[in-house]
Formats: sequence, structure tokens, C-alpha cells
Amino acid sequence: MSLAQNHYIIQLPSTPTLHRAPEPRAIAQQWITDLEVLLRTSDFSKLSSLFHKESWWRDNLSLTWDLRTIQNLSGIQQFLSQNQPQAQLSAFRLQHEGKCQANLQSPAPGLTWISSMFFFETATGRGSGVIRLTQDNEGVWKAYAIYTSLQELKNMEEPVGARRAYGTTETMPGGLAQGTWIERRKRQALFNEEEPATLIVGAGQAGLNLGARLQSLGVPSLIVDRHERIGDNWRNRYRTLVTHDPVEFTHMAYLPFPKNWPEFTPKDKLGDWFEAYASIMELNVWLKTSVTAATYDDEKKQWTVTLTRGDGRERILRPRHLIWCTGHSGEPLVPTFTEQDKFKGKIYHAIQHTDASQHNVKGKKVVVVGTGNSGHDIAQNFYENGADVIMLQRRGTYVITADKGVFMMHEGLHEENGPTTEEADIIAESLPYPVRFALDVHFTKRAYEAEKDIMEGLQRAGFAIDHGIDGAGISRAYMTRGGGYYIDVGCSQLIADGKVKVKRSPEGISKFTERGLVLKDGTELESDIVVLATGYDNMRTTVRKTLGDKVADRLRDVWDLDDEGELNAMWRPSGHPGFWYMGGNLALCRIYSKFLALQIKAIEAGLVSQ
Repeated sequence: MSLAQNHYIIQLPSTPTLHRAPEPRAIAQQWITDLEVLLRTSDFSKLSSLFHKESWWRDNLSLTWDLRTIQNLSGIQQFLSQNQPQAQLSAFRLQHEGKCQANLQSPAPGLTWISSMFFFETATGRGSGVIRLTQDNEGVWKAYAIYTSLQELKNMEEPVGARRAYGTTETMPGGLAQGTWIERRKRQALFNEEEPATLIVGAGQAGLNLGARLQSLGVPSLIVDRHERIGDNWRNRYRTLVTHDPVEFTHMAYLPFPKNWPEFTPKDKLGDWFEAYASIMELNVWLKTSVTAATYDDEKKQWTVTLTRGDGRERILRPRHLIWCTGHSGEPLVPTFTEQDKFKGKIYHAIQHTDASQHNVKGKKVVVVGTGNSGHDIAQNFYENGADVIMLQRRGTYVITADKGVFMMHEGLHEENGPTTEEADIIAESLPYPVRFALDVHFTKRAYEAEKDIMEGLQRAGFAIDHGIDGAGISRAYMTRGGGYYIDVGCSQLIADGKVKVKRSPEGISKFTERGLVLKDGTELESDIVVLATGYDNMRTTVRKTLGDKVADRLRDVWDLDDEGELNAMWRPSGHPGFWYMGGNLALCRIYSKFLALQIKAIEAGLVSQ
């Protein structure tokens, strides 16, 4: 049975009891030295001396120009045999300082491993990785999991730190004859003298992070967005929205939030930050601009894209890459119901919600269909404005609180006094998703115990809590479904106290009446307002609506996991040459914008064909 058929459920290893404290650095150093010798000699038949039979190798662009997860000794042996001759991983060295150096960890009951960050080189670049070594029954330390990730390209390094640009007019290409910094910036933003190599559609966290990465790599890029201002994709959402992830987790590429930034960011404040970020990072952004058509020439490996500007003028551009950053939660799923047109009240999707106070809802009956993040936030908003609120729940929802569980998720990594953001990102993404899900089973139990009072209160109120397949909780829900959870910022207590009511309806809605709706079990819910917090469609649907079937039919569906356990099409080849998906939460956009930018730079530099 494949990983996908088994819902990516795996059994974590059970390691022998340690009778004496090991020396993590010495063990990790010996292992990494032995790996380098093996890779240099290409004697992959000896791989069993370094890897367990059931082991994992996750690779981001180091051995192939893709995101790959390889399972088991035989798979790793074949993967290295095929790719190491070209990739030439070498020059391994351990991290010998800070919080990511070799150390002994117990990530789950009955499991102990030595973990260490390390650095390496390839034929084309330099990378960082993580090893996790466990003992076999004979006491030999072998790799249970290894992660390798390309971080930069040789001779194409970003101008950061000691390599930063000098900045004087005389040191800029062409000197004063090409103008001052501001004169150059104005010309660059117009793209009258050159075509952008990449056209990024959407100026949210995906487009801005990727634009900054490409700009730093010297890839001419243009971002287009239909809104009036950068950040309006957050400003225009419902009035009470605040990020559900803490500030240490949500930094943008190159530019962390200030030390006095709040732990959770109000949506308008975040929108303003996006606007400032685009200016500071010198991004080329055209606002009030929409893509109206795009065709691809396979022979020229070039797009022809028609843009419509705010004043109605059209502009045709010919980029080599088209990057879709319209949001993983951008295309609403809007169900329709029998006799819905008879309903005398108001019905709308959650994406259209602004604030309950706009409806004069005091004493009104409101039904919120759906119990994810948006459904909870909207229900709380209506209750706080005096409405009588019922949340309609079809299936169970995973709940974790912002006060406790969320901080437990990030402990030791993305937290105050943790490793640097760059190191934390490498560690956080270093395990294959199936292994992370298996570890999350234990985390979910621990979080539930820490939040037991509110969880039991929810269940007494009739709210169904679902810890997901295998009890893996929020990580699995996000990566496989893109939803199905609620990060509690206050609504759970309202439900537990009976202030916001919950109605379970596994079969959903049967029909609407003039005064409300009827559930499949025959229950009638009288309502004045119905909000459909019913989630969002696949990003491929947005492409199809905008660019048509010819482009969309060549694309793969995006999100959820493939047979190896990597995300489908996101941040990696999409199925259509020159087309890329970029999305996710703030942290994922920061992390994976680097890998997508490196793929595009490698193509532009002729290191790989598309």
C-alpha cells in the first residue's frame, strides 16, 4: 500500500534505551564524514551502514530541481545513484555553534535521536541540511531522516551581508550615465526598456516574498494586483480579523517585524506592512491591473500576457515565467441549495463579510454554515454585535488555542530567544510530512491536555472536535485539506458558555424556506442572515476562470500531498512549463519563496531546462 493510500500514516521507530549518555557531536561528525566518503566513491552498496532499512531523505533542489521525499533504504540508494553523479554533494561540515548544533532529543515517547544541522556544497550551489540519527539494536547510530536543501547558487549569490551592494551612483551598472537610484527605479517599474523575466499575479504575502527573492537574485520581475493599494487583500477582509500565527513565525523574507510588533497582527496593520515592504524591497508593482489573457509558446518558452490597467489601457508583456499568487484561499466555494431563492433574508459567502455592525443585527437570527477559522471569527463578530448566532457543523473540527497550543507548536524554534529565523526555517521544514504527522499525534495529545478545560467545554456544548486522521491535528489538516481547524481567539469560550450555539448536521442542508433553512434531519432553523463559511476552491479553478482551459488543462491540481508526501504543484513544477504556483501562510511563503526563486534563477542561468 502506498503512502497516499495509507493516508500518510507511518509508524515511528522505537529506539533502544540509552544506558549511558552519548557524545552527539562526535557521533554526528563520524556519520557525516562517512557519508561524504560514500558519496565521493559512489559505493552506494554500503549505504546500509549509514541508513536504517526504514529511513527517509527529503531533498529541496540539492539532488534534483524539485522538492522530493524518498522513503526506505532501497529508494534512497536508487535516488542517489541516479542523481549524485550530477549533483555532486560534497564538503560536508556540521553546525558547531548555536542552538542547532548536534544534540540529543526525545521527540516522542520511546524515540530518541541525535539531531544536527550541517552544511554542504553541490556542483552548482551551497546548502544546509539536518540529520537525525537513531541507534539500531546493535547500538550503531544510523540515519532515520536526512534533509538537504539548496540555499544559494555559486557565482550567483545574493548581495546580502558582506556581499551587499556599495550603493553609490558610481558603483551602479553604467554609473551616472544611467541615472541616480530614484531615476533608475522609475524606469525599472515601467518596463518600457525590457520585458520582465517573471510576471507575478497577486501582491499578497506570496507575491511580495517571491518578488523580493527574485529581485535579490537579479531576476527582473513585475507584480500585478487588481487592488488599489498593496495590502488591500488583507485590509478588505472582515473588520475584526487578526493573524492567528505569532509574530516570530510570520516574518517576511529579509525584513523581520520590529521587536515591538504585537504578537498577533491586526489585518490593517499587516496591510500597511505589506505596502511598506514593497517600497523598502524595491519591488515593481502595478496596481489596479488584471490579467485578461495569456498564451504560451512552447518553442520560444515564452508567455504573451495581456494586462488591463486601471485606466482601461491594455499592455502586452512577454515574460518567461508566470507565477500565480492569487491565494490558496482566494476562490470561494459557494454552494447552492434547493429553493434558496425563496429565502427572504440575506445570504452570502464568508469572503464577502466585512463587519456584523453593518447589518444592524441586534436580536437578529444568524446561521453561520461552517466551523473553520472564518466561521468562528464571523460567529463571534455577530454575537458581539447582539445577534442570536448558531454555527452549523457538518463534521468535526480540530481546535487549538492561540494562548497555549499555538505557542507549544513553535516552542524551541519560531519563538523569542529561539534560533535565527533562517535556522528555524530549515529545522521546521526538515522532516518529511508523514514523519511530521506521526510526531504531531503526540503533540496533539499534549496540546489537548494543556487545553483540556476549554475542549471539554466545547464538547459539552455539542461541538464535535476532530483530531483528524490518526489524531495528527492541525498540520495534517492544513497540508492535506487547507482547512478543517480553528485557532481559537475567543469564540470557543462563547460556544462553551452557550452564547454561540452549535447545531450538528452531518448530512447538511436540505432546502431553504422564506424564513430560514431546513436540515436533512428535518430540523428547521429560522434565520435572518446566513453566512456560508464553506471554504475555498483549488487555485487551478482560478487559473481556468482567468486563462481558460488550454492553460488549466496542462496544470496539476494544487495542494494536498502527492505519492511521495510532498505538496502537489505548489512551489515546484506545476505541469505547465513556465507556470508556477506560490501560496500558503506567511511563514510558508517566506520559506518556500526561496526555493521557487532558486528554481527560476537556475532556469534563467541555463542550469536547468523547463
